[in-house]
Amino acid sequence: MKPVIDVRDAERVYQVTEEIAVRALDGVTVRIERGEHVAIMGASGSGKSTLMNILGCLDVPTAGTYRLDGIDVRDYDDDELSDLRNAKIGFVFQAFNLVPRMNALAQVELPLSYAGVARKERRRRAAAALDAVGMRERVDHLPSELSGGQQQRVAVARAIVTNPSLILADEPTGNLDSRSTAEVLDIFAALNAEGRTVVMITHEDDVAAHAQRVIRMADGRILEPALV
Repeated sequence: MKPVIDVRDAERVYQVTEEIAVRALDGVTVRIERGEHVAIMGASGSGKSTLMNILGCLDVPTAGTYRLDGIDVRDYDDDELSDLRNAKIGFVFQAFNLVPRMNALAQVELPLSYAGVARKERRRRAAAALDAVGMRERVDHLPSELSGGQQQRVAVARAIVTNPSLILADEPTGNLDSRSTAEVLDIFAALNAEGRTVVMITHEDDVAAHAQRVIRMADGRILEPALV
């Protein structure tokens, strides 16, 4: 079975000026199999955010290859990458990124709306996703009526509603208290137990400890083996 993530010898160089170039990734090779739960760790400047942008098809390597679910992203233009993100990746961010005037059900429907799914089917799938994260009783609530942990649960429901190949979580507990952190990490563990592939970007050891495998980065490189 092909891996969900297959990065080979990836480099990412940002040309600041004609004379100055910043090498954010320096020959990174990472493979993540379907159904894994992986944490990517590193301090500021380690390259983990650049790697996350590439894994999320928000950026492409300057050199090397990245195949998402078997698809070589180099073959895709910006519009095609956008469609690929919507179909293959569920994003969860530190800041939740919820729309203030939308209730929880409408928030979770959004990716399905972009994908052209009919309204009745959108509602059914959005309600099921909210139920899966324990938010059945909050479908009509606005973000301002929800706690931080509840808002992140809505964000997780929105991430899984399209049944993506990959759940990519960028510092998903960074704005949460310890109780909400534990609840959200339990949800990721449950989703992974169902067979979903989960990749968390974090700088916290206690959060990374919930993953099956930890990949550590520094200076744009992998410090520990990243191939299973």
